Amino acid sequence: MPVSTPLLDTVPTPEDLRALPETALPQLVDELRAEMIDAVSVTGGHLGAGLGVVELTAALHYVFDTPRDRLIWDVGHQAYPHKILTGRRDRIRTLRKGGGLSGFTKREESEHDPFGAGHSSTSISAGLGMAAARDLAEGDNHVVCIIGDGAMSAGMAYEAMNNAGALGSRLIVILNDNDMSIAPPTGALSAHLARIVSSGTYRSLRETGKQIASRLPRFFYEKAQRAEEYARGFWAGGTLFEELGFYYVGPVDGHNLDHLLPVLRNARTAQNGPILLHVVTQKGKGYAPAEAAADKYHGVSTFDVVTGTQAKPKANAPSYTRVFADTLIREAQDDDKIVAVTAAMPSGTGLDLFGEAFPKRTFDVGIAEQHAVTFAAGLASEGYKPFCAIYSTFLQRAYDQVVHDVAIQNLPVRFAIDRAGLVGADGPTHAGSFDIAYLGCLPNMVLMAASDEAELVHMIATARAHNDGPIALRYPRGEGVGVELPPRGEVLPIGKGRIVREGSRVALLSLGTRLAEALKAADHLEARGLSTTVADARFAKPLDLDLIRQLARQHECLITIEEGSQGGFGAFVLHALAHEGLLDHGLKVRTMTLPDAFIEHDKPDRMYAMAGLDAAGIVDTVFAALGTAATAALRA
Repeated sequence: MPVSTPLLDTVPTPEDLRALPETALPQLVDELRAEMIDAVSVTGGHLGAGLGVVELTAALHYVFDTPRDRLIWDVGHQAYPHKILTGRRDRIRTLRKGGGLSGFTKREESEHDPFGAGHSSTSISAGLGMAAARDLAEGDNHVVCIIGDGAMSAGMAYEAMNNAGALGSRLIVILNDNDMSIAPPTGALSAHLARIVSSGTYRSLRETGKQIASRLPRFFYEKAQRAEEYARGFWAGGTLFEELGFYYVGPVDGHNLDHLLPVLRNARTAQNGPILLHVVTQKGKGYAPAEAAADKYHGVSTFDVVTGTQAKPKANAPSYTRVFADTLIREAQDDDKIVAVTAAMPSGTGLDLFGEAFPKRTFDVGIAEQHAVTFAAGLASEGYKPFCAIYSTFLQRAYDQVVHDVAIQNLPVRFAIDRAGLVGADGPTHAGSFDIAYLGCLPNMVLMAASDEAELVHMIATARAHNDGPIALRYPRGEGVGVELPPRGEVLPIGKGRIVREGSRVALLSLGTRLAEALKAADHLEARGLSTTVADARFAKPLDLDLIRQLARQHECLITIEEGSQGGFGAFVLHALAHEGLLDHGLKVRTMTLPDAFIEHDKPDRMYAMAGLDAAGIVDTVFAALGTAATAALRA
């Protein structure tokens, strides 16, 4: 039954919101929270973070002239209430579904989304760029960045703040402190102090005092400056931000509109320099199940609003992530040199389980992928065996470190690359499309891709045993294919693939979990009289040249298949074929990759079908390669 939202029904846009009396806002935020809970119960998605910023979202749109004033939400997990208030409520129940709203902010979706965000810690950099552009154009609009405390652990956020302090542009950064509690609010006193120090009167007196002090001898000026900073830091905290050039205000209760609104108005009227407003919120605020278990309600499947029970289908096979975690634990029981590194994704990568088994050998470095990679390199340089578990899309952020700190030094860091390939509802910002291309081009790198969960077990054992340089293993999100798992992994010969099915005319050479679709395609081809070999490459680097030579010499047509972008495995195979002179004798070769486009969110099977990487797409590729004349009879 739809929730009752009589006031929210009259507020389709921020302009309508700003027409309300301030006394109506408490009712509005209650209805906004109820609408968000109901919508996400239907769609699934990121629940806890959005519930924590309902009051803040309404207050920002009420105080600022959006979209002329720019609101930039870091990551986008918390942007669902923002979407509801900015003309997208009628589509909010299409969230993360094919053809529906993105789970993140997206420029193409609304003028109220000035910057797209799928990865964290980018908001201050983007906002500063917008503020600098405004200053160049002699504009007067405001730029407001909302960043979570977890995202502030990334070095990029501090780089941006350091630059903002040096530029001195008008910029408002709101630190949404919902976990770390840098400085807890102290009720009415905290709110009163925040209101005072953010007021124009206080800032004016402060500037007057600075001017007077600047005429004093340097010794007295520095003493006065330190005394003022110490006094405000004592009551409110924020000395770090002051050192970076920001005027710190807070902490403020992010769920109290009587505290939020006046401070936001004061920040809006500030004329000089960047301001950091420290707002303390609670993840899952207003929904008891989410308040009680913020971690379990950060990202949810569809759920029952009354009970909070999530509707998770019964798995037919363990997830690749779970297989990785369980296997690594078994390997670590026999090898005390194995350690695990994650960048703020312990549960997403399965390393929460490893951490329970080996707490002293597990390192969560926060949202800091660059640091994670070089940290792992340091461990490897001292004889340890680090498994650095990072999603494919997030490993992109540390590419320089992979090159300089790992590959050039040939250090045996083990990269466990989760979420390889297309990931479904999170869409293109989270797709693991490029790692084959960006890792396969690096000297010293060994790159494996598991075709099923049993192969993943073998590849973890192989990575453990490999001490001659960096090695990476990639595997997708979701369930395995249901094969029986070996009790222990076998160490695979580096750079050697396997023949899964013998044929004579067509060869399908698969890398990764498209192997199941290749086998289905082989059944269709065999039914049409095309004898088909199916091979599992296992390694994108080094290539199994003996296998490639065999397939090229014994078949009329060779198709490579991978869950990655152009420039990856297929390109490596083509290069090898050309170098070996195997393209000179009529061999028909096609490479099947993800298209040269960003594929929008949908169910993974639909996304792979759109990409042509399903069994039907493979069959069509074979027919196209063999040519119309050769396949006409077969099609009939």
